[in-house]
Amino acid sequence: MEPVDRLASAGLVLPDYGGKELGAVLPAALAAVGAADVVPGRDAERDRVALGLPEARHVVVVILDGLGHHQLESRRGHAPFLRSIVSDVVTAGFPTTTAASLALFGTGQPAGQTGMTGYSARNPRTGGLANLISWEGADPPEEWQMMPSLLEEADRGGVIVTTLGKRKFAGSGLTHAVLRGGLFVGAERLADRIDVALAATKKPGVSYCYWGEIDAAGHRFGWQSEEWVAALEDADREFKRLAASLGKDTLMVVTADHGMIDVTGAPRWNVGAEPELARDVELVAGEPRALHLHVSEGRGPAVAERWQTILGDQGVVFTQADAEAAGIFGPISDSARPRIGDVVVAMAGRSTVVDSRTQSSQSMALIGVHGSLTPEELMVPLLVAQGS
Repeated sequence: MEPVDRLASAGLVLPDYGGKELGAVLPAALAAVGAADVVPGRDAERDRVALGLPEARHVVVVILDGLGHHQLESRRGHAPFLRSIVSDVVTAGFPTTTAASLALFGTGQPAGQTGMTGYSARNPRTGGLANLISWEGADPPEEWQMMPSLLEEADRGGVIVTTLGKRKFAGSGLTHAVLRGGLFVGAERLADRIDVALAATKKPGVSYCYWGEIDAAGHRFGWQSEEWVAALEDADREFKRLAASLGKDTLMVVTADHGMIDVTGAPRWNVGAEPELARDVELVAGEPRALHLHVSEGRGPAVAERWQTILGDQGVVFTQADAEAAGIFGPISDSARPRIGDVVVAMAGRSTVVDSRTQSSQSMALIGVHGSLTPEELMVPLLVAQGS
């Protein structure tokens, strides 16, 4: 069976790279404010038309971490404002995880180009794991991720760029790697970020606002929990306030980096406790829904076959060559290739694979997770509101 057919048979979906995808959102926003020419590697005006963004004087782009299209649809009654401005649906990339998705958003390029291949990735220089959220074990950001930051390109091109997030993110490795450029304004509360965003809209340009509380609630309590709903309601209320205060020729675009599934009671394997999974595997990177297996030389096909037998219909196991043929990472650059596993696993259903040798008990106990290519993880909303 062809690689793409194997994904489809497991209920998994390919990202729409180059089409309606997360990587098109920031280029489209820049094109909307007349700055299409600052975007390298994409046709930003084409992205704007594909996503249906009108021309504007200022665009506020918002990422609500963890708010997948399917989750929003399932909880529509708790988000009356966001529900009222649903415009379209776009795909994240693979893996459907924050580090990879923010890189796709911030550069317009998929993980096969940015090398942002998961929550953790093999560092080819050290042979160990690099955490691409905390940046522990990773190389300097500009060496790890060498694709241009679109915010930085816009700033250089004379566009006024403002980024809003927690103060601790201002100098983080992840921010520097994929979202550097322009003015960073630290604000802890969402209400404060909305106030800063409104002030920024007084001038032409682009603002980017990140909010992570929905994702945090989902990880800890599950996306079907009361805590997740409360986080959604908070966001709905504040972004209604932002939209109501937007001036003429100002646009708000809300999207997300991935969706989420709850895995309580679902099948789970532990590489650290199952010798047949661990055999010939030197390092497990990625996350429980999207794994990179770095294996002993020449053992990739054998490991892939054995893992597929063990997982059965609960996952799709590829050699790197088959993953590349399927296009799940987009085109793979020479610099990114060593960070992609010799074997790549995309989990199906609600199943996970953990590794107790390298993962904490806290991380293995998460209720809401993401990373694979189910529609629940891959499809994210595109919400557009215009000022008056």
